[in-house]
Amino acid sequence: MATASNAPRLKVLVYSDDSSVRQQVILALGRRPHPDLPEVEYVEVATEPVVIQNMDAGGIALAILDGEAAPVGGMGIAKQLKDEIYHCPPILVLTGRPQDAWLATWSRAEAAVPHPLDPIQLAEAVVGLLRPRVPAGE
Repeated sequence: MATASNAPRLKVLVYSDDSSVRQQVILALGRRPHPDLPEVEYVEVATEPVVIQNMDAGGIALAILDGEAAPVGGMGIAKQLKDEIYHCPPILVLTGRPQDAWLATWSRAEAAVPHPLDPIQLAEAVVGLLRPRVPAGE
């Protein structure tokens, strides 16, 4: 049985130019968004080049991208990642409002959650995207 120090973790990249948005996401999800999932390790990113660098390096189980980030929004980054990374991990885009969910479809993101963030809606979306990535018995 894995101990807390060597237990598998899921790396979740959280991108926003606004540190308060990154903190909202991390606080809403916590260390373990669902009892069926391993602990989450967050990779906080404030710029588009660092998102690309982290995603190219691999090991990211899920990317949460702020569609309202500036100067590069999360939807454009999502589309680029889906176009350029073979077997790209799932992407969740934070949209400016519920009506913008159709834009997430254009970006090929697997899920979208609108601002202001609802912790329950965010957790449900994240768990839905991470659960298939966890091998049975973890």
